[in-house]
Amino acid sequence: MSDITNLTLADLRDALKARKVSSLEATDAYLSNIEKAKSLNAFISVTADKAREMAKASDAKLAKGEGGAIEGVPLGIKDLFCTQEVLTTAASHILDGFKPTYESTVTSNLWRDGAVMLGKLNMDEFAMGSSNETSYYGPVVNPWRAKGENRQLTPGGSSGGSSASVAAHLCAAATATDTGGSIRQPASLTATVGVKPTYGRCSRWGIVAFASSLDQAGPIARDVRDSAIMLRSMAGYDPKDSTSVNRPVPDYEAALGGSVKGLKIGVPKEYRIDGMPAEIEKLWAQGVSWLKDAGCEIVDISLPLTKYALPVYYIVAPAEASSNLARYDGIRYGYRTKNYKDIVSLYENTRGEGFGAEVKRRILIGTYVLSAGYYDAYYIRAQKVRKKIFDEFLDAFKQVDLILTPSSPSAAFGLGEMTDDPVQMYLNDVFTVTANLAGLPGVSVPAGVDAKGLPLGLQLLARPFEEETMFKGAMAIEKAAGFNARPDEWWA
Repeated sequence: MSDITNLTLADLRDALKARKVSSLEATDAYLSNIEKAKSLNAFISVTADKAREMAKASDAKLAKGEGGAIEGVPLGIKDLFCTQEVLTTAASHILDGFKPTYESTVTSNLWRDGAVMLGKLNMDEFAMGSSNETSYYGPVVNPWRAKGENRQLTPGGSSGGSSASVAAHLCAAATATDTGGSIRQPASLTATVGVKPTYGRCSRWGIVAFASSLDQAGPIARDVRDSAIMLRSMAGYDPKDSTSVNRPVPDYEAALGGSVKGLKIGVPKEYRIDGMPAEIEKLWAQGVSWLKDAGCEIVDISLPLTKYALPVYYIVAPAEASSNLARYDGIRYGYRTKNYKDIVSLYENTRGEGFGAEVKRRILIGTYVLSAGYYDAYYIRAQKVRKKIFDEFLDAFKQVDLILTPSSPSAAFGLGEMTDDPVQMYLNDVFTVTANLAGLPGVSVPAGVDAKGLPLGLQLLARPFEEETMFKGAMAIEKAAGFNARPDEWWA
């Protein structure tokens, strides 16, 4: 094999089973790429010894003709997933030194299927951010650069380490999480495929919580097939998660390549927002044309409550974050301040020193909207509007099978460009938050580039638990787009 790391996950899986390559060779090749790409800052910790142990165990199974669905495939794990006896920080100072004594259900499922862990990926602190600049460990750098420029760009957030590492071939695929777009937006900005499954499809147990009614795990991979393979291994019912749905996991890969002829594709007029770049509008129209050519019927739909999605999200998510992050007090695990005189100052100073600015901002907003006198005016009202948004989607899905929108309102922007304007940063989630509020599955597929050569993605949304239909549509876009551009390896 000339370069194992250029193989897709599907091709590597097949090569491993045919014993054309060993898991140890693949693991060493990826570890070498990670070493060369330190300037991207995609990993918080690299577990090289553990990876080689897992690879050797996989090779032993493969030699006997045994092994799971992704036996021997090296993956990156977002540092929000608890990994037994391996540092898990959620990219926060407050979880310094935390090594869980347990394994998240999603990563357990991956190890059951034979995957190899290369290390833990950088991210926005507690998954709060759209640019991977809130991490205590510093920002991740997008492998893509604008034509003729050396400016460092964001890989998106919060799963910026996941998207950057997949785009730069530092792993075969990666786990990620999506609370308001944290899989689909970074996938769009790095020319990778990101899937947010239906809420309840993947267990949240062992994933550090941000907003429990919105968080959902999913994969970031190089193409639609790889993301389908990853999701099948990640998904499944888990009695330890009360929101996990007990229904069989389909073979998503088997659904690929099926005809999309006759599918009705909804195009919501409300997603044409003011100030949207002409290039994104043009790409959206191109996506409509591709699906029409593939035999789909295009239906104009209206989702008038879309304009309320961001305000609702930025009430519900901080409220749940305020509650979830109350557990970090410096008493049982993680960071503890040295500067305290009593229990109250211990709590206050630990949290003040341990959390970053964006996390503190969201805790304050969340605590405010949950406080006496404001709970009904903000939180309860937001939840009522959220239900109406969900009902509006259900009505739309009586007319259509899939909904097509842009994934992100812009291509990758420069690091530091939006850090002074949180509202502008929050607008990056404008096309993605509705799927989280309604619990719908969504996928971002690379579909083109802007005038500066930076990638742009298209998003498909589907009915709850109709990921198979969504994957078929995503594959149709992928084939029509024929996107095969890669970033120049300036970091190597």
